[in-house]
Amino acid sequence: MREDSTRRRFVATLGVVGAGTIAGCLGTGDGESTTTEDDGMDGMTTTEGDGMDGMTTTEDDDMGMEPMDPDAAERVAVDRFSDDAGTLLKRSANPDLPGPDEPVDFDQKPFWHQGLGPDGETVQYYHFDVHPLAPAPIYVLFREGEDEPVADQLNVVGVKPGDDGYNDFWQVHRVTVPEDYAANAITSVDAIDAGDYPVEATSTLVNCPVVPEGSTAEKHVGDGDTGLTRGWYDGKVLSYFTFTEAPLEVANEIVPLSPIYVTFNTNPGEDGGGPQSGFVTEDGSPQNHNVVASLPGDDDYSPFWLVNVYDNADFESVSDLASAKDAELLAQGTANVNCPLVTVE
Repeated sequence: MREDSTRRRFVATLGVVGAGTIAGCLGTGDGESTTTEDDGMDGMTTTEGDGMDGMTTTEDDDMGMEPMDPDAAERVAVDRFSDDAGTLLKRSANPDLPGPDEPVDFDQKPFWHQGLGPDGETVQYYHFDVHPLAPAPIYVLFREGEDEPVADQLNVVGVKPGDDGYNDFWQVHRVTVPEDYAANAITSVDAIDAGDYPVEATSTLVNCPVVPEGSTAEKHVGDGDTGLTRGWYDGKVLSYFTFTEAPLEVANEIVPLSPIYVTFNTNPGEDGGGPQSGFVTEDGSPQNHNVVASLPGDDDYSPFWLVNVYDNADFESVSDLASAKDAELLAQGTANVNCPLVTVE
């Protein structure tokens, strides 16, 4: 279930604190499968215990087993800034945010910030808003007896921004399909469930924010792909980024967290204070003194940051993790935000 209580707690806490890979997201090809009479599913027969009882491969198959062409499929409308989807980035609070399903340039403010690393490094990170601790499942299909995902098959998800249970962080689930399975015959979680295929929840975690088609985010650590990947959602196609600056694994069924220390122009608890006032920055510069506790390559790195707020009176004295910990803390653990690091200097 969506952790709306966590989102409400974050806003409420900041308002009163002054008073108190498996394939992962990357997919396996361009998805340009087409439907032909010889689709590799012909002659499928029913056998006991194969989980496919009564399934046929006619064009009228209501189980979704006729391959679909992703290029011809309907697209999913995505809105990350609705009241259902957003916490800090909501159009109702900031009308300048892009409209529903409009492409988003995440290299523009307010979608990126420049902060500090543990030893005072200059770091940049994207801001993909607050998310729950529990990852959402993403389904990757493998033919029986094979170790590579089905070529050209798009991965399958069951939630999008604004849906209960949505998360930018996805736990990879391995789905085993028959040897003669045709790519993109399965295009929804319902079809996976109806087929009774073996599904294994792996420990692999991937950071893949679902965004409107045409969105861009050009900054990535190393050789990470800056383009969009397509996936299936309820028989329709959606798009997402993939951030691979560090491998991630599920820890105790949740997304691992790493601390970040931040400060705002107006302290929480004061009139207009907290996130709505913006981060304190150096004069004439985007440089803030928000400090992350880990970097890609560190054993404890995670792009899922546990937010701690320090007094803006200490802004000048904060230059690294040690000095951030010495600052006066106004609130601890106020939110979990997806902010993948994209540059470290």
